[in-house]
Amino acid sequence: MITITEQATDKIKEMLAAEESPNLFLRVGVKEGGCSGFSYGMGFDDDQHEDDHVFDIHGLKVVVDAESSKYLRGVEIDFKESAMGGGFTIHNPNAIATCGCGSSFRTKDEAGKPEEC
Repeated sequence: MITITEQATDKIKEMLAAEESPNLFLRVGVKEGGCSGFSYGMGFDDDQHEDDHVFDIHGLKVVVDAESSKYLRGVEIDFKESAMGGGFTIHNPNAIATCGCGSSFRTKDEAGKPEEC
């Protein structure tokens, strides 16, 4: 369902180690909002729900809530280093429109709830 590159996985594992909490995992999700209608969310969590989808990607526990999973099929998460620092990028084959910053999108079938940018 989700692909996370080795470079992104290494960065996430490094960030998890800095948290010093043994039960944390990566939660990836989608919520309505943003310039294009839906926004991505990524963060650490320790509260897994019954309807969550759980994946092991390069030894990293990744959890996606059931509602978000329909928007995240085929998504690739990468981490890019640049002269200005680094950051995560998300490539979503389901998105037909994205905002300039790449953190908001809409799909062919659903527009979400776009906000003023």
